[in-house]
Amino acid sequence: MKKFFRSTISMVAVAMMAVGALTSCAEKNPVLTIEGGQVQGVVGENPDVYVYKGIPYAAAPVGDLRWQAPQPVTPWEGVKVADKWGNAAYQAAHREGDFYQKEFFWEGDAPYSEDCLYLNVWTPKPGKTNAKLPVTLWIHGGGYTAGWGFEPEMDGEEWAKHGVVLVTFNYRLGVFGFFTHPLLSAESPNGVSGNYGMLDQIAALKWVKENIAQFGGDPDNVTIMGQSAGAMSVQSLLASDLSKNLISKAIIQSGGGVSDRAVLGGSALADGEAAGKKLMDWAGYDTLEKMRAASTEEIYNLSSRYMAETREWLRVPSSPVVDGYAMKENFSQAVLGNRVPNIPYMIGGTLDDMGGLGAGPAVARFCTEREKVGGTAYAYQFARKLPGDDAGAFHSSELWYMFKSLRLSWRPFTEGDYELAERMITAWTNFAKTGNPNGKGEEVWTPFTEANPEYMVFRLDENDNDASSMEAL
Repeated sequence: MKKFFRSTISMVAVAMMAVGALTSCAEKNPVLTIEGGQVQGVVGENPDVYVYKGIPYAAAPVGDLRWQAPQPVTPWEGVKVADKWGNAAYQAAHREGDFYQKEFFWEGDAPYSEDCLYLNVWTPKPGKTNAKLPVTLWIHGGGYTAGWGFEPEMDGEEWAKHGVVLVTFNYRLGVFGFFTHPLLSAESPNGVSGNYGMLDQIAALKWVKENIAQFGGDPDNVTIMGQSAGAMSVQSLLASDLSKNLISKAIIQSGGGVSDRAVLGGSALADGEAAGKKLMDWAGYDTLEKMRAASTEEIYNLSSRYMAETREWLRVPSSPVVDGYAMKENFSQAVLGNRVPNIPYMIGGTLDDMGGLGAGPAVARFCTEREKVGGTAYAYQFARKLPGDDAGAFHSSELWYMFKSLRLSWRPFTEGDYELAERMITAWTNFAKTGNPNGKGEEVWTPFTEANPEYMVFRLDENDNDASSMEAL
């Protein structure tokens, strides 16, 4: 009898321990309720980081929703386990042997589809609605025609380890993201067309505002950050009346600054509409029904087929247009008119990209224009020539470092590279937390001003030791 009691007690204890373990697991990785339904993440490489892959933030922009502003997400049943990336926007496949194919896409391309409006979240505190961690929304580059928000260099594990909730996402690209046509403008309640990819970005920013508290994030402390076309997207969002009030801080990487060059200002809507009509009339798509019934491949290849068959150049918009609604003016005009948010900024680029744009006059001009109105801007240049080849500090090379995702690269990074990456991700996440890349430490990195025209240069010395320092322009 005593043996029976001991056995029963032992079984009860084991059961209680199992229930306790399950309860503890559920507490750490709870089911969250967000727009669309319930969602649960997966544990990252680091057991204290939780990753949510492929969360829809808007309805699939297919069929009748092709070339429409993003619509509310379609609800799902049950708990969506977010363990799989969503489709990338439709784009050209990366060619084997191309530089960036080797650098970032050696494992192959993601599935491409018009159904691409998905985002991803990395967080250390899911379900902790009072944690109020700083949030950063990352906008990928790719010339508005390529890329996606879960490329290996953009991995968010280290950002979450550094106490910041990181959100990345996909948005419509190329002809599906920025096409303009008179019929589309006539259909729109705002009388415009194009900028669908930009409206996707705004929808993602609004999703963060409404849902990020469920992931432990602070909806009132949101930094937007992007590189190349992602940086230009950041600039467009800062200039747009639809989004500027949702942004707490901004990081602009290799996207330029303030310039008088008209080519950086976005095309005019009327010009885009004329080109779009000419293209669709040539193809026999003279109604919206026909334009939306055409296959993805037919629409994607239409412009190149037109030029090949007619031998005539036709510039159909594949980037933001000045439409008077989402984009009333370009970024430079907004800065010069003091119509961008009065928030902290970080801006720069790499040594070898776009003519050393990271330390160029456009960046300096942006910083001094912000200074005139009492604003703060920190400037930088990434000057580490990456090991493994002679590409140098090329356009996009800093991504491995400010995400500290070097472990995912094929390059023979040194201990010094990891130290430099730690310095950079600490500065970037400090900025996301407080608007100051120094955090609570010594003011090593000072704002760029007319009296103090210095920027932080991130580099290693000849012995691969961190030699980052402030330098004058």
